[in-house]
Amino acid sequence: MRIVTKSAIQTKKIAAKIAKQIIQSRPHKKHARAVALVGELGVGKTTFTQGFAKALGIQHRMVSPTFLIFRNYPLGKGGFGEFFHVDVYRIHDAKELASLGFKKILGNPENIVLIEWADKIRRILPKDTIWIELRHGRKETERTIAYRR
Repeated sequence: MRIVTKSAIQTKKIAAKIAKQIIQSRPHKKHARAVALVGELGVGKTTFTQGFAKALGIQHRMVSPTFLIFRNYPLGKGGFGEFFHVDVYRIHDAKELASLGFKKILGNPENIVLIEWADKIRRILPKDTIWIELRHGRKETERTIAYRR
């Protein structure tokens, strides 16, 4: 699916729809629900994450956890326990995430894990990861969002 948004508000609305679809589905039996965001710097990955998190009921202001690598927030919706916002921009090798317990986070079916710059760790993500690519549009506020399961 490919969608063109004209503003940050529209991008957040698309993210919210995807988050609601995930909450309405059941958790996996073997691993977390993983959502992978890809796109160049400044394309709106964090804006997307803000709309996604708000739809999950998270009231905290979402900022990219570039220096912390990830932040987690309690959910308690639809059988899901925690939401993890992960930013792997500074990660050079997926092995670096092992010391942070990332495998355990991905292995917990009660988690929803949204990863910015996910193409850097593609090989360690579940096969059924939801991939979302954001691209700049013709106008400054326009974005193209490609969504695939």
